[in-house]
Amino acid sequence: MENNSQPMPTSDSHYIQATMQWVDDIVIAHNFCPFAKYVRSPNRIRCEVVQGDVGDILETLFTELQFLENNETTATTLLVLKHPLLSDFGEYLDVLAISEKMLQDWGYAGRYQLASFHPNYVFDGSDTDSSENYTNRSPYPLFHLIRESDISRYMKNEEDAEKIYSHNIEKAQSLGCPYFESQLLKIKAQT
Repeated sequence: MENNSQPMPTSDSHYIQATMQWVDDIVIAHNFCPFAKYVRSPNRIRCEVVQGDVGDILETLFTELQFLENNETTATTLLVLKHPLLSDFGEYLDVLAISEKMLQDWGYAGRYQLASFHPNYVFDGSDTDSSENYTNRSPYPLFHLIRESDISRYMKNEEDAEKIYSHNIEKAQSLGCPYFESQLLKIKAQT
């Protein structure tokens, strides 16, 4: 349960700091994405905050795709979606579906992948309170733009890339929901 006595952050820097802290303390620390550590240090992760509606999100998504096309030294982009409606997971999924469709329409499908993270993430077919959902739960709604070529390159370096998913579920189950809930609250409060 969230502590409602603290005011909601208004600064974009808070959202970026919390997101990068989540990358460090959850994603990398628990090896949910074995590739993240290679782009985190040196810092090749771009993190941007989008404050507007669906149109603003799509505009920023397109801008970030173009940025990645022209900046090979940036490995990936995290888009923090600040719009209040997107705190609802169903609304978020609707915007995700539109964004994925636009990736195709813009000609970026097959070159970029859009990964999704949300504070209330629930895998299809999973119970809401299942600990496996925390592998995709972030402090704020996020879209993660990844180059397909980077995924392929990193997968070649993994001895058994198929085990990533099962490792994540096992790790999440061993740590449990209370652990992740406290970690996410701590990250949001510290930044």
